[in-house]
Amino acid sequence: MILVCGEALVDLFLRPSEGADIPARAVAGGSPFNVAIGLARLGAASGFLGGLSTDAFGQHLAAMLAREGVALDASPRTGRLTTISVVATGPDGSPAYAFHGEGKADRMLTEADMPAALPDAVSALTFGSYTLAVEPVGAAYLALARREAGRRVISLDPNVRPTVIADLGAWRVRFGEFLAHATMVKASDEDIALGYGHDADIAAVARGWLAKGSGAGPKLVVVTRGPEGATAFTAQGEVSVPGRKVAVIDTVGAGDTFHAALLARLEATGALSQAAIAALSRDEIEDVLRYAVAASSITCSRRGADLPTGAEVASVLA
Repeated sequence: MILVCGEALVDLFLRPSEGADIPARAVAGGSPFNVAIGLARLGAASGFLGGLSTDAFGQHLAAMLAREGVALDASPRTGRLTTISVVATGPDGSPAYAFHGEGKADRMLTEADMPAALPDAVSALTFGSYTLAVEPVGAAYLALARREAGRRVISLDPNVRPTVIADLGAWRVRFGEFLAHATMVKASDEDIALGYGHDADIAAVARGWLAKGSGAGPKLVVVTRGPEGATAFTAQGEVSVPGRKVAVIDTVGAGDTFHAALLARLEATGALSQAAIAALSRDEIEDVLRYAVAASSITCSRRGADLPTGAEVASVLA
């Protein structure tokens, strides 16, 4: 099982209006929430570890995860309200986010809420988005990552959200703490630009994340480049694959799809372990990247974070 740690929330999609009314559509969301569902749809056993409210939104989120086959044993239920993320989509399909989440269910977990022990069946944990860096949940997840590093794969997706994390300097410090325990990182070129400056050398940042020699740190870093595809960085070198041409409806959930597909493909090929990831060949990396690119291209062709099934990805690759 892959245990996904992070937020589940409600995305409120705004539609253009010139009147007093603001047309909107409320949709279950949150990057880790999407990853957990994406894994299940791709055939991987997944679980979710995040604060779920007992309010109407939280009940809906929990029910949707359960319907998709995501295990919820590790997720505490709380009377705190569900975070609402307001999403306005730009002309190019890129989403802009505004979060209403202070004191809400997803960010108020503490170390005491973390499972005392994880089942042997948990092969990997993922962490990502703003719950890496808001308190107290960020410190709680870091403690869990530190405890489980060395025993299970730790996968990170920074998914930088400046509207939630105002102090990017503090974010870089916290992300560095997670990096010390990570096996792999998936990030977009936009994440790196937001987190390290728009003049940052993206390849240099990615290489900087890699472990040096036998030291701690990730053995695989994958940077997505939107329509240009993705590049993987390892101690042995770089592997790139192109993007796939698709009629883009919007890009909501594309990065989450990529992360889920990356993990699902590694698991399906027997490579979801620290040793196997460190030993991936160039051909194996290319295979994993092509699978993840194909999966995310399907999501881009649909409205919202409607992640694909394994059968849909196989059909595209065929």
